Amino acid sequence: MEDERRQLFRPSSFVQITMTAIQTETNANIARLLPKMARERPEQIAVVTGAGRDANGKVIYEQWTFAELDRRSDAYAWGLTGYGFQPGMRVLLLVPAGLPLIALTFALFKVGCVPILIDPAMGTQNLAVCIAECQPDAMIGVARAHLARLVFRKAFRTVRRHVTAGRWAAWGGATLDDLYDVGATITTPFPMAEKHAGDPAAIVFTTGSTGVPKGVLYEYGMFNAQCRMLQEFYGVQPGEIDMPAFPLFALFNVALGVTSVIPPIDPTRPAACDPAKVVETIHDQHVTMSFGSPAIWDKVSRYCVEHGVRLPTLRRVLMAGAPVPARIHERFMQIIEPQANTFTPYGATEALPVSSISGRELLALRAERPGPTAGTCVGRPVTGVELRIIRITDDAIPAWSDDLVLPPGEVGEITVSGPAVTKEYINRPESTRLAKIQDGGRVWHRMGDLGYLDDEERVWFYGRKVQRVETADGPLFTEPCELVFNQHPDVFRSALVGVQTKDEGRRTKENPAQSIRHSSSVVRPVMIIEPHADKFPRTAAERERFEAELLALGAAHQMTASIQTVLFHRSFPVDIRHNAKIFREKLAAWAQQELA
Repeated sequence: MEDERRQLFRPSSFVQITMTAIQTETNANIARLLPKMARERPEQIAVVTGAGRDANGKVIYEQWTFAELDRRSDAYAWGLTGYGFQPGMRVLLLVPAGLPLIALTFALFKVGCVPILIDPAMGTQNLAVCIAECQPDAMIGVARAHLARLVFRKAFRTVRRHVTAGRWAAWGGATLDDLYDVGATITTPFPMAEKHAGDPAAIVFTTGSTGVPKGVLYEYGMFNAQCRMLQEFYGVQPGEIDMPAFPLFALFNVALGVTSVIPPIDPTRPAACDPAKVVETIHDQHVTMSFGSPAIWDKVSRYCVEHGVRLPTLRRVLMAGAPVPARIHERFMQIIEPQANTFTPYGATEALPVSSISGRELLALRAERPGPTAGTCVGRPVTGVELRIIRITDDAIPAWSDDLVLPPGEVGEITVSGPAVTKEYINRPESTRLAKIQDGGRVWHRMGDLGYLDDEERVWFYGRKVQRVETADGPLFTEPCELVFNQHPDVFRSALVGVQTKDEGRRTKENPAQSIRHSSSVVRPVMIIEPHADKFPRTAAERERFEAELLALGAAHQMTASIQTVLFHRSFPVDIRHNAKIFREKLAAWAQQELA
């Protein structure tokens, strides 16, 4: 059986790629930066991860230098080529975050393949739909992923090459160890594929917080622009140590000469992380920056404050994936140094970064604008990004017009254009049509978020467009309405939804005495509350008291005075990637049943 697997490799392909590869200084392939860092910083640690504990309970760390990472990715690239992987092939990558994943991803870039980066925990049905839409030519995955390939044969029908990360099993193909063993025998650096800025680089999936996740096509020019923008905006320096909770950011770190520390966090359940272990890693590795969802930082900051722990090495903490409560920024100000800061970068899979604001500036703004109905400020656009607020419509906008743009202070849809803004979804023409606006030679992306610009060109977030609640008296927006109810100390988070009810007669503004009856349904705004775990009302009296206090908060603001229905929910459904984006559509269906 071993000989059978070895015969899968074609040594002649090594000669072919060596003869045909062409290298120029204009190569946009993002992988070109790895050998550059290997030359400039050969002994600097590129990637480090925990690998168990010693007899004293201390974490044992496994690490690769930039030189080692480059050699390993070269070995994988040679092995992939020998197994028949070719430039342009779409390769489904279902390998856990860690050392092999980073080396393997750069190997695919070196070969010129298009990695498909997908969250396997999105659910089997969503996973099957997304894989079928991507039409992968090859697959590299753990055993469980290959079992899914055998079950959902239709979704994987285009896969012609498959590699197992782990022990080989009865489904055939090669293993990752096979690729490495074959490639490691070749000492010649792998001749990297020539790529232009507009060439496809990778397919990255959205979180699917408002539907089935969508595959976003990235071009090499977009990756290069993202690296440049992140480095310039946040002042990231080579030699820094980052702990990214989102695996894609480890790829940026390699390009920036930054060490990546793989966090002790299950990427499919970040909110379930052990804050003590996260803090231990930050201390052990002298982490200078980190990126993660507010669900992670809520637990970590609370742990630090409760145990009197400080994080002196951290210079910047980035929190994204959902609106970040001010209380998290406030806690961090107690545990980081005065020269350090927190940041909430705003963006999406389709456009990142868009804008950013520091925690210190955000807290200062709260003092200036104490009213929660102002929404959440997400800062000013980063250099290179053009941002406009356009009128709200659910229809497609084929071509850009300046007539779409709203003045400062008016709520509309956030749209952006720039070098890191993606152009299309994979095999989702209708989604592309609804999200993109053509403007000559460039594209505007409709973020699907609502907000407004203030007089100082800061962006204020008002919630998702599809989650606004259209009532008989006008629209209600999730973010400002929820911020009103989140003021209650017993509220962990809240969610505004709309519930269809029969219109039993409402008075018109023109004639308050006149009641109009008809059989059509109207939308009732409902505020669903997830209390802190130990504050959930256990008796009818506690529920009535809690509800009365919440309705009093709502009545104090004109925007929320019409919300007269409150429901309590023990645990909101949230997205997998960040454990922070609320699935309001699911909550709306739940509320509809509760109020039936």
